Amino acid sequence: MSRLEEKIFQEYMTFFEKAERERRWNVFQDIPWERVNRDASEELALCAETFCSVEMYLPDYVANGINLVRKYFGQAWFQANWAYEESKHSLTLMQYLLRSGKRTEEQLTDLQNQIFAKKWDLPFHTPRQMTFYGCVQEMATFVIYVKHRERAAAEGDECLRAIYDYIARDEIAHCRFYQSVIKVLLEEDRPGTLADMAHVFANFEMPGVGIVPDYDSRILKMREAGVDRNVFIQKVYMPILKYLGVSRHEMLAAQRTALELRRGGEGRRDASIEGRAGAPSLDNAAPQVLSA
Repeated sequence: MSRLEEKIFQEYMTFFEKAERERRWNVFQDIPWERVNRDASEELALCAETFCSVEMYLPDYVANGINLVRKYFGQAWFQANWAYEESKHSLTLMQYLLRSGKRTEEQLTDLQNQIFAKKWDLPFHTPRQMTFYGCVQEMATFVIYVKHRERAAAEGDECLRAIYDYIARDEIAHCRFYQSVIKVLLEEDRPGTLADMAHVFANFEMPGVGIVPDYDSRILKMREAGVDRNVFIQKVYMPILKYLGVSRHEMLAAQRTALELRRGGEGRRDASIEGRAGAPSLDNAAPQVLSA
């Protein structure tokens, strides 16, 4: 095991120990199912169904993600743990939709069939880029769940509020693991890692884009909770940079460098993880509009 791999493994063990000690929850015992508000709005149910839909691509997320980092023990085992926790999210949301009476088993089966008719593919193709993608996606998802937790509370649905609270806790924990790995990668190869960060920021989309049924119309309802581009920048983009100790000036410099490399036709080697990473395509200084 290389020094880099050993550091990442230690980050995973820290994550895992804390999860076992502080964060585990039970779908059947910890959710206040008796406090479902069967009179909550269809909009609330539609948003829960959309979250559930994105979570249902779990087989694709796991297969693609774990194969990409298969030989990096700490990251591979994190993917296995991540899959377990994310599976609880989808199962819990399905149970909510059924127990609230908002959806029938037949409706959910039809939704599953529509979802499995399409396949999610990796948006980036090196472990380092996907590590940073995971960081941004988990932070964005955390912000979204917190917003919708407030929405569920406003409609008096204490069951859904509790579900969103548990899921949000998991999402921010996942984000923190990715951030800890990125800090290690920055120590090993700061210029290369910054270039990958710039690339991911510039091309970021949430995983449901283009594959979840009726995604565009669903997103219009999702955004009513107050999650838009400005929220992304203030609650996702800037906090991630601050946590990693990367200034906005440094990130803009990384973007300019990446553009120069692309224009010069040069390539760069991912020093932290084996494989080639193409020069980033960076046309904007800020991330694309949040899509979920």
